[in-house]
Amino acid sequence: MKIVFFLLILLCLTPWFSPPIALALGLILALTIGNPYPKQTAKTTKILLQTSVVLLGFGMNLSEVVKAGKSGILFTIATIFGTLALGFLVGRLLKVKDKTSSLISSGTAICGGSAIAAVAPVIDADSEEISVSLGTVFILNSIALFTFPVIGHALNLSQNQFGVWAAIAIHDTSSVVGAAAKYGSEALQIATTVKLTRALWIAPVALLFSFFYRNKKAKIAVPYFILFFLLATIIRTYTPATYPPSIFDSLVMLAKTGLTITLFLIGASLSTEVLKKVGLRPLVQGVLLWIIITVVSLWAVLKIL
Repeated sequence: MKIVFFLLILLCLTPWFSPPIALALGLILALTIGNPYPKQTAKTTKILLQTSVVLLGFGMNLSEVVKAGKSGILFTIATIFGTLALGFLVGRLLKVKDKTSSLISSGTAICGGSAIAAVAPVIDADSEEISVSLGTVFILNSIALFTFPVIGHALNLSQNQFGVWAAIAIHDTSSVVGAAAKYGSEALQIATTVKLTRALWIAPVALLFSFFYRNKKAKIAVPYFILFFLLATIIRTYTPATYPPSIFDSLVMLAKTGLTITLFLIGASLSTEVLKKVGLRPLVQGVLLWIIITVVSLWAVLKIL
């Protein structure tokens, strides 16, 4: 089992393994022979994802990052808080536990697992509530990674349209990047920029939940890797003549390879136990929120962009 695990990771380093294929093989591994290193995989996935996102910054221009943040700020606010409000209503309707509902809603509104990890200690969620929320978001991420590029091509979405749509409607940064990378290099840059701009709202949303749950002692997990991503874009934007272009290209290629391995590890983390913990009602809430956000954001992208 261990040999198969490491063999698949080595295959992820080759150019023949795309992010969707890596995720699919991780899922197959998890649901057949199992993941031999579940705890280590969880820690490695987080570090590898954040490192890869930072390295992607070396392929972007700061002016584009600022432009994406300014032009989409009202749309970002509307979609984030609209999703939170809708999640609250759907959770009450389906009688999902309040904290589980809050975690699923925040994960859907901002950036999946990262948002859940930030909000969970603020609302004092227990391990089962966190596992259910992460499992729900993870399953939908896996589906989105495969289906979004297909839908995008079927609707003839431009690189810009797909990048914005993926960043809004797909939960986790890893799946956003994976789907966008499959669609095209321009879509990848736009999706990553928009998604990280949205991720900056983790702290304000966590503060909002701390107000509702009155948990003043809890610490908010700030996504510091976003600051390093911005630093990478500054270096790429203002010092292009200092370093050979090949260095930046190599760092971006390294980032894409890291993301491919990340998606394999994410797939390998989905066990039958996680599927059982998700249950029906939280999954229904997650699916309903996801479908509504997907359709509404797609309509907005087609009308505006």
